Amino acid sequence: MWNWTHLGIFFALSLLVCLCGFKKYVYFMSIGYGFSVAVIGAAMAVMSLLGIYPNAGLAHYVQFALFIIYGFRLSGFLLIREIKNAAYRKTLAEATGSEVPVFVKFFMWVFMGILYVSQTSGVAFRLFNGEAASLCQWIGIAISAFGIGLEAVADQQKSQQKAKRPDMVATEQLYKIVRCPNYFGEILFWTGVTVSALDILQGAGQWITVIIAYILIVFIMFNGAQRLEKRQMARYGNNAEYKAYADKTPIIIPFLPVYHLNKQN
Repeated sequence: MWNWTHLGIFFALSLLVCLCGFKKYVYFMSIGYGFSVAVIGAAMAVMSLLGIYPNAGLAHYVQFALFIIYGFRLSGFLLIREIKNAAYRKTLAEATGSEVPVFVKFFMWVFMGILYVSQTSGVAFRLFNGEAASLCQWIGIAISAFGIGLEAVADQQKSQQKAKRPDMVATEQLYKIVRCPNYFGEILFWTGVTVSALDILQGAGQWITVIIAYILIVFIMFNGAQRLEKRQMARYGNNAEYKAYADKTPIIIPFLPVYHLNKQN
């Protein structure tokens, strides 16, 4: 039978990692995000090795590893980009504006901690419920692994293209197919985590936690794409090349003819 106490442990670890957000609130949603997922994955692995989850097998450890890889890749990439790229630091400062009050930071800290635990809870519930590996879990693992790979390749391609053309958005390779392939990869990763748990969820609490967390992360990705588009329109809106590219390339889901998330003039 699953135990809320274990979710409390993961929540405490997430809060500890997300303390970086009190330095700069955007870190709650970026650096704290990736490292929280990684630390939760590591905690699941350690608890399994200690025998707390005796049912943990190869598929479980693969999911723990995916959490760790996902988290360190994402937060590591964001840290390196902020440290090395002055233009990105300027864009980040413009996008986030001034710092927010401490009480707002406190709310964000707690909310993000809950969200990150909820996002990873599908894997935790399989452990809590004592469920062995299944085809559903392996399908979810494959989707998540593909999502990580897509994100990593998209980030690398964007960095290379921006280095060549800092005055234009990335438009080649994966960006020919979709304007935000990294956001699509993010959605795929969490789709895999959700799919991997669909055959083992027990009771309304587990179903509600997993489904709401998935809906929230998809909403956050679409919202992020919308805000990115708004910034790009402000910077490149008078550029004919950008307008032609944006009007014919889906914004977040490949081959889905949704080209804009903001009203166009």
